[in-house]
This record gives sequence, structure tokens and C-alpha cells, in this order.
Amino acid sequence: MGVLSLSDALALAEQQQLDLVEVSPTAVPPVCRIMDYGKFKYQQSKKLQEAKKKQVHVLLKEVKLRPKTDSHDLEFKINNVKRFLEEGNKAKITLVFRGREITHMDVGRAVIEKVAKELQDVCVIENHPRVEGRNMYMIVAPKPKK
Repeated sequence: MGVLSLSDALALAEQQQLDLVEVSPTAVPPVCRIMDYGKFKYQQSKKLQEAKKKQVHVLLKEVKLRPKTDSHDLEFKINNVKRFLEEGNKAKITLVFRGREITHMDVGRAVIEKVAKELQDVCVIENHPRVEGRNMYMIVAPKPKK
């Protein structure tokens, strides 16, 4: 339409029985559009609903271990982590130290490294093993599909 005064733009919108909507208020002069605003809002909500349908929710599942966890129990927990990753979720592997176990961090690190080695073909390590208080944790995510 070009540059119009406010009164001319309002009259033109009223003549077409539509709304005058300010699109870019920071521009000089401000940019407005003549449209059916109710229909525009409805279409925006439908687009938002469609985007939500296609959205994937990724959960963070947690598996807790101890430095003295037996090999069979460790395998069982590793299989659980693999299942979580196949479902498309991330997994947090937490190693909990109790009592004097905290003095033997190397044992705990070895357990977490063993888990990482077992999972290397199905996951990507997002956060490498990190110590926080009496816990050592690592976050793994599923490998991106090709």
C-alpha cells in the first residue's frame, strides 16, 4: 500500500471490514498490515499445536552404582542403560560413595570407565565423569541416527 497516515489506514481497514495490525513497531515509520486478526491468531495456534505433535520429549533416566557393585549386577544395570538409550532417552550413571569408599576414587573411576567402554557403541558421552560431593556421575545420550 505504501506509506499512509494512521487515519487513512484505519479507514481503509474499516472499509474492507478487516483489522489494522502493527507488525513492526520499532521500524521508522511503523509497519502495519491489514488482516483478519482473529483468523491470524487461530492459524498461529494451529501451527503451534502441529509443532507440539512433532516434538520429541527426552527424559533423563538415572542408574545408581556403587564402587563394590558385582559384575553381574553391573551388566544388568548396563543393559538397563542400553534400553533407556534405545528408547531415545538420556541416561545419568551415578556412582555413590559411602563411608570410607570416597578415599578410593580410582576404584570408582575404573567402574565408570568400564561402563563407558561397554556403552561406547550405542551412546555419546555428554558429560564426562565428574565428582560432586560423594557422587561421581556421567551423562550419556543416544548416538544420532543416520
